[in-house]
Amino acid sequence: MPVVLGVAFGVSFLVPATPAAAHNELTGSDPRNGARVATAPARIELRFLAKPSPASTKITITGPDNVVAGGTPAFDGSRVRVPFKPAAAGLYIVGYQLASSDGHPVKGEVRFTLTSGTAADPSASPSAAASTSPVGSPSAGAPAVGAPSAGPTSATSGSSTVPAASERSDSGSRWWPWALGGLVLLAALAAGLVFRRRRRVQ
Repeated sequence: MPVVLGVAFGVSFLVPATPAAAHNELTGSDPRNGARVATAPARIELRFLAKPSPASTKITITGPDNVVAGGTPAFDGSRVRVPFKPAAAGLYIVGYQLASSDGHPVKGEVRFTLTSGTAADPSASPSAAASTSPVGSPSAGAPAVGAPSAGPTSATSGSSTVPAASERSDSGSRWWPWALGGLVLLAALAAGLVFRRRRRVQ
């Protein structure tokens, strides 16, 4: 009789364990729940107690502003890997939903924080484009092409020592009377010499 009671007690103790063994659950993840990650991983890995079925397993990854940051999951035994496509630094939530072999649904999520996201190119940002002067545009300090020259150039041209055409003509008209007078004087001296020689001959 005691043997029968012991067997019955053992059977009653083991019966509830059968459904529990068929119930799947998350056993770990990479990154782990609550982690702070400086470098974005290439993929997110979830590890389960039992092998999940690809047909009934759904995994989503959402980042800041509800941006989808996941791809198509890959199944490897009890591990599921999802490509990670970070958009910016912030909180990321990995949600999973699958069915156990006993038909009981299993749902949950893993949260981690990415401390440094993928920043945009500063040369392509609107502020950088605005601060960069366009090619071919004149700089602030350089004069525009075709603009009149500044004051020093005009002052230099005004103080030039080259005489104007009217000045050259005036200076030329001043010396010719003196030349003409010299010629007349030479002619008079020559005539006087000729006249003296003729008188001596006579």
